[in-house]
Amino acid sequence: MTTWAIEVEALSKSFGNNRALSDIDLKVGRGEHVTVFGPNGAGKTTLVRILSTLSKPSTGMVRMDGEDIRSDPAKIRRRIGMVSHETFLYDDLTVYENLKFYGKMYGIPSLEEHIHEVVSQVKLESRLYDRVGILSHGMQQRVSIARAMIHSPSVMFLDEPEVGLDPRAVIMLRDVLESINTPERTVVMTTHNLKQGLEMGDRVVILNRGKIVYQASKGDIDMANFPEVYEHYTGTAE
Repeated sequence: MTTWAIEVEALSKSFGNNRALSDIDLKVGRGEHVTVFGPNGAGKTTLVRILSTLSKPSTGMVRMDGEDIRSDPAKIRRRIGMVSHETFLYDDLTVYENLKFYGKMYGIPSLEEHIHEVVSQVKLESRLYDRVGILSHGMQQRVSIARAMIHSPSVMFLDEPEVGLDPRAVIMLRDVLESINTPERTVVMTTHNLKQGLEMGDRVVILNRGKIVYQASKGDIDMANFPEVYEHYTGTAE
């Protein structure tokens, strides 16, 4: 079995004349947390959507656990959990009903036990039977993480999960994200939060204008100087 959880080779994506990604090469090890930084329009969300099988590349190859993700997308999705600024939840259903729906979709055994386990992880036991539509955006994001965790995925994609949250909710979300960041789980996270992304990641990638312009292991990065590095490679300050 390959040591790489994710392998990306010569990946490109165009929307008409707009080239969103250009010849991306990236490998992510099993259990590694890679943080992807980049300004708006850099291609971060496009990359995550392709990796999670929600979008198809124009050219190039993506393998997960050595398997081409185009060979059996439904099978690949069972290994993936996806969290973004969209919750993919049903507002009219309770937290419990949402999780039960997704759990049944994945055919999860011992589903009741699993629902209570993931709700405990995101610290929302007291809101289990509340409708999602009445929850704050921060709480909805925590439910979304529980939804993404319900089938115990080996790979998690986090696409700017903190967007739209107030500072207190961001701190709480970070605590929840750290609880799912285990040595057995591979994580690819996009974010504008340089401090959080550096602290949580094992390796950092900067994407700009659809290309990887910088990458380094956390141990090789001067965290105090990183904002200047980011500005140098993107021409923007965060």
